[in-house]
Amino acid sequence: MSGIIDFHSHYIPTEIAQNTAFFKSHWSDIEGHLKTMDQNGIERSFLFYPATDAHLNMGGWSNVCRIYNKQIADVVESHDDRFVGAGILPMDTPKDFLDELTRIKDLGLKLVSLASSYNGKYLDDEMFFPVYQFCQENSLPIHIHPQIINPIGEERVKDPLLTPVLEYMFDVSICLGKTMMADVFNKFSDVKFIFAHYGGVVPFLKERFDNTYMMLRKRNFVKDIGKNPSEYFKNLFFDTSGSKSPGALMCALEVADANRILFGSDCPANQDVAGSIDMVQSSSMTEQNKQSILRENALRLLFSKA
Repeated sequence: MSGIIDFHSHYIPTEIAQNTAFFKSHWSDIEGHLKTMDQNGIERSFLFYPATDAHLNMGGWSNVCRIYNKQIADVVESHDDRFVGAGILPMDTPKDFLDELTRIKDLGLKLVSLASSYNGKYLDDEMFFPVYQFCQENSLPIHIHPQIINPIGEERVKDPLLTPVLEYMFDVSICLGKTMMADVFNKFSDVKFIFAHYGGVVPFLKERFDNTYMMLRKRNFVKDIGKNPSEYFKNLFFDTSGSKSPGALMCALEVADANRILFGSDCPANQDVAGSIDMVQSSSMTEQNKQSILRENALRLLFSKA
């Protein structure tokens, strides 16, 4: 197999990282990132924004976007054979979305990085429809990362362990569900949506989604979305986000084919990158499916052939 493609890793420019509560250490070290890649046979890494509180300390999203998108573009330009960059949007000024999307494209960034929600507003909201239209017209995939600022449930339970373990995952799951129910996946059928962390708890609930939907449709308790939820799930993309659980991967493979799952280290949050790679390599899948997850799927997405 040629080098691994890491579809989920992070970099935060120092100027932004120092304005966060959590991301001050390790998240701005590109040389360290490259060393980790070399040690683990990773040919190229995709860089995404992890969702931070920097905008609260830097006068809003516009300042964060201005710095982040340019510096990510600079990193990619300096290491164009090692990194792929994703841009972010000024979430407090939706009127500027299209201008920033144009800038993202002009900077040579290949994807858009969104969080699962913003101040309780999920990606089913119509304010995001121009984003989806632009991405559809310009072949920009959209990566969706769990929101870490006030995720669903935090108003009732705020705990240093339970919030990141449960509420982050529930937030990305609710995002996927609401986006499906708003018919976004039909309206923008050519957009490649990639959900981090296997879409949260969605793989564990596939059967319940379908069974409950069919039961409620018989009584006209839920709107007709045209097909079972699982039919939508199998057309989405999911990344492994540093998981080292073979069981979790097998569960995800009940939701989406191997050509829809992408290896992601979640570096530097995940320090055991080798363990995450070994999880795929030592699985019971065919060698072709392993290569698809560890490399080929990301390349197809990058070159808009997925």
